[in-house]
Amino acid sequence: MKVVVIGASNKPHRYSYQAVMLLKEKGHEVYPVHRRVKEIEGIRVYPAINDIDDFVDTVTMYVGAGVSDELIEDIIAKNPRRIIFNPGAENFHLEQKAREQGIITVNACTLVMLKTGQF
Repeated sequence: MKVVVIGASNKPHRYSYQAVMLLKEKGHEVYPVHRRVKEIEGIRVYPAINDIDDFVDTVTMYVGAGVSDELIEDIIAKNPRRIIFNPGAENFHLEQKAREQGIITVNACTLVMLKTGQF
């Protein structure tokens, strides 16, 4: 599965870093997105979701609404099958827009989903 991690971090103590690593470990194609980070453990990091040429199945959010409000149109234009809002990354406007476009939205923790086989 092709998964975009919005707000990916190169700091091992951050949940978004752990999600990138666990997604890769579980065999998913990971597309980390962060404006300033260039690489995470040898994985290319994209400055924006628009820079990813492939179709993506899932977008998992690790940024707050203040940041993701600016990304709504770009995320919707990517047309993922689903968007996961990790704790603290909830965004009512993005969730509403996604649902209007038929995109599944989930309020859950990506790490828990991966570790419990619910991903």
